[in-house]
Amino acid sequence: MPELTGPTLPTPPRRTRTAATWLATGAAVTAALFGAASVPATAAPTAATAGPAAARSAAAPDISVADVKAHLNQLQSIATANGGNRAHGRSGYKASIDYVKGKLDAAGFTTTVQQFTTGGQTGYNLIADWPGGDANHVVFAGSHLDSVTRGPGINDNGSGSAGILEVALTVAKQGYKPDKHLRFGWWGAEELGMIGSQNYVRQLPAAERAKIDAYLNFDMIGSPNPGYFVYDDDARLEGVFKDFFAARKIATEIETEGDGRSDHAPFKDAGVAVGGLFSGADYTKTAAQAQKWGGTAGQPFDRCYHSSCDTSANIDDTALDNNSDAIAHAIWTLSGGGGTTPPSGTSFESKSQVAIPDAGAAVESPITVTGVSGNAPSALKVVVDIRHSYRGDLVVDLVGPSGKTYRLKDSSANDSAADVKTTFTVDASGEVANGTWKLRVQDVAAQDSGALNSWKLTF
Repeated sequence: MPELTGPTLPTPPRRTRTAATWLATGAAVTAALFGAASVPATAAPTAATAGPAAARSAAAPDISVADVKAHLNQLQSIATANGGNRAHGRSGYKASIDYVKGKLDAAGFTTTVQQFTTGGQTGYNLIADWPGGDANHVVFAGSHLDSVTRGPGINDNGSGSAGILEVALTVAKQGYKPDKHLRFGWWGAEELGMIGSQNYVRQLPAAERAKIDAYLNFDMIGSPNPGYFVYDDDARLEGVFKDFFAARKIATEIETEGDGRSDHAPFKDAGVAVGGLFSGADYTKTAAQAQKWGGTAGQPFDRCYHSSCDTSANIDDTALDNNSDAIAHAIWTLSGGGGTTPPSGTSFESKSQVAIPDAGAAVESPITVTGVSGNAPSALKVVVDIRHSYRGDLVVDLVGPSGKTYRLKDSSANDSAADVKTTFTVDASGEVANGTWKLRVQDVAAQDSGALNSWKLTF
């Protein structure tokens, strides 16, 4: 977001892990890896054949904050390898575009890179269209991808860029079939005055602009001392976000700091309905805001705004998680809720709850697969529901009938969010489908415990 001055926001205090905490459990973890406890299911797995596509108005899926943070770590690595920033005209920005484009191409999006020139240097916008949906009614989410030259720009604005990237990838993973057409954009040279988005809107024919039902902007969604601000430019779009946060009992405020300062402005000026979210920049959080959201009163929402310390450590996981889920909610809601195409084939599920000991040995939950001919698919769906107060402690593996393990989730000291409720896709085509499959879960650090509620395989 271009520099200016204005208001601020809070977030619940995060528990942090010390290096000693993680190192102290290392020996126990190593030992435990060679002695996983197998917990038999107390109820027989169920088998069912997938039916027709889900009903209309499918609810938005949960967006994995761990996956969003994995994108942020990649952007941090890109900045580190390219002079410490991802600014317009610098190699770090082009590498950022290439990273995002590669992910989207692999997921089945149609991507277009638009070039423009400003300040004597080439800039890039990246546009990604999800095939299908009514092309006369477009729901568009965007975020600027560039940083300032003074730092890597992980909150400003790796956070928004990573959030919409993971939402887009989740659209693909879920096989989402929206009624309206979905488009995502990553803008260049925003820090120089919304140059990239202005260029895109200027070149878009009036007839094409008229097809955009909503443009949603996400510029800074993981501020370390966060607030929850909602754009008030369009009452309908504002209501979509407010309803989401109200359901989570999170108070919101009207966003005014970014008015005219981020990439929704060119769309709004062209007559497009705009909305979006913001977690706060260099304004100071008030005592009332701190009481409402947590965090520290009298301090900026982002003390590292436009600075070298805007690194991957400059992110509040809770705000990043809530805002990423809010993006998905808006996309699913506004695109008409066209439903999803569930994975085809037969499903096997275990609903036997298995306790996960704190910093203990791995536990396993088995599912016996029968009646499936040939090998497992190259896109085996593994649905996992784990309750845990600090999911960064968890390592999750799928174990095939051959004994081969497939890593689903690594542990991360930076992933302080709760629970693992997601669908993983595994290339298990080298495994015979029939046999005993196991989900192996291990808590590798002290202070927390949880339970595997259920898991399911769909062939």
